[in-house]
Amino acid sequence: VQLQASGGGLVQAGGSLRLSCAASGRTFSNYVMGWFRQAPGKEREFVAAITRSGGTTDYADFVKGRFTIYRDNAKNTWDLQMNSLKSEDTAVYYCAACRNPVWGLRQGYDYWGQGTQVTVSS
Repeated sequence: VQLQASGGGLVQAGGSLRLSCAASGRTFSNYVMGWFRQAPGKEREFVAAITRSGGTTDYADFVKGRFTIYRDNAKNTWDLQMNSLKSEDTAVYYCAACRNPVWGLRQGYDYWGQGTQVTVSS
């Protein structure tokens, strides 16, 4: 099983980026998909998640209204559209998959991607 995150880069404050995560090795249509991030010197934190059908999403307060999570079960991919980026959004972003969200959508993830760097210049 492999999760491959891509789409990171350097962007100016106020700009946009779209991250993508591609999964291989199994079908993830029955998994909750999420994005997390880790800034230098900080712990990894939850960013966004989307349920199996895509009918429910969850966002950390600091990205609400700016980020949107999508999924395409047919392609085994899920994306994070990031708008109005701020310097404090600078971090390594990780995609993750959760088989059974018994603790909600923000923890208990089983598979993780390798991370993609997002740098927002002010």
